[in-house]
Amino acid sequence: MSAFSLRFLGVGNALASTLGTSAAVLEVEGRPSLLIDCGPGTIDAYLGTYGALPEALFVTHTHLDHIGGLEGLFYRLATGLAPVHGAAPRLFCPVPLVAILQQRLADYPSILAEGGRNFWDAFQLIPVSAQFWHERLLFRVFPVRHHDFLTAFGLALPGRFLYTGDTRPIPEVLCRYACHGERIFHDCANARSPSHTGIEDLPLEYQPEQRRRLILYHYESEEAGRRIEEHGYRIARRGEVFDLAAPDDATPGERVRGGETVVRLEAAG
Repeated sequence: MSAFSLRFLGVGNALASTLGTSAAVLEVEGRPSLLIDCGPGTIDAYLGTYGALPEALFVTHTHLDHIGGLEGLFYRLATGLAPVHGAAPRLFCPVPLVAILQQRLADYPSILAEGGRNFWDAFQLIPVSAQFWHERLLFRVFPVRHHDFLTAFGLALPGRFLYTGDTRPIPEVLCRYACHGERIFHDCANARSPSHTGIEDLPLEYQPEQRRRLILYHYESEEAGRRIEEHGYRIARRGEVFDLAAPDDATPGERVRGGETVVRLEAAG
């Protein structure tokens, strides 16, 4: 198995509470390295999986199903109600989102009833633009199409994966940031909307080679997930772990097809 894997703590959209709000964790050698998004319930799922609070997070956008868990994380950090290793968690945030996060979460007066704490005291805020380093890995950041211009961003680790966050189809982005066989974790629902990709969009926007590498999440319900599978696509399920082997480090248990690693699934817990 590759040293890199991606574990989904939740796969649903804002209305699919039984699927968990969409969030994933990059694992390196089985250890959590970077949490992607933090909606309601994400921290409980993280604690249940790893037994400690996250040490690093990346925020794709500021809808509450993707950041609503940050306030609860603040309280856990500020009050010591959950174990945390080392310094304050690093919060990687695309620069255009910093002011929005400030308005939505940090501006609340007296965020602790006892006073004496600012929201940002609990985090090491790291504003990011096109890229950032984390644990000697260089991540790429790119804008996606979700509501207003420059309000949502995706994340890529070259040679390993691309994670869109919430988006309409972005074929030009995939051609630039996922052109070496990376697995593509993509927002997709059964029905499309002005802000989200629908299953009918995929053959219109993406090449067959790209579609073979898609793993779809952020769908409406279990039934919607089954409909997506009936179209021949792979979906992510809550708790699943995806191996991120690159074509040049595939093990005998993996197959490489057309420069693409066919990634194994392993059920969590």
